[in-house]
Amino acid sequence: MNDFDDQLRELLPRLRRFALSLTRDPSSADDLVQATLERAITHLASKRSEGDLRAWLFSILYRRFVDQHRSARRYARMLELFGRGGDDDQQPSTERSVLAQHSLGAFERLSGEQRALLLAVTVEGMSYKEVAQMLDVPMGTVMSRLSRARQALRDLCEGEITAPRLRILK
Repeated sequence: MNDFDDQLRELLPRLRRFALSLTRDPSSADDLVQATLERAITHLASKRSEGDLRAWLFSILYRRFVDQHRSARRYARMLELFGRGGDDDQQPSTERSVLAQHSLGAFERLSGEQRALLLAVTVEGMSYKEVAQMLDVPMGTVMSRLSRARQALRDLCEGEITAPRLRILK
């Protein structure tokens, strides 16, 4: 059991980062991680012994998010809250700020499933097989959905950066 506790502690920051990327709200992310851990601990006996703990936890977290999203319909409010960031003392260049804001805006416009796929593979470094287990779909489906998510992000990023909006000041 100590080994399980140690593994949970090690995976906690990754779970929170993944939850935060889905919910866009720190308190909702914390609630989602807590619900995930509660479910994992209570259903530990049903976990396959040969299965990867990380993939199992991410699967629980993702499914809990989808269930909460369907029932609560709080998605728009979460995105709005995520858009408000804190001010840093050290400001990056204007060009980098605009590009970063544009990229984040494009990422936010992707569907929840596309964001989850991109984050699981690119940020968390999960394999296609682990993501397939997490989403309970075939590995080929993960690969094609990931390809479409990457293309959608490229299209969103490339499509708007060429025509920046200018504000008219009076």
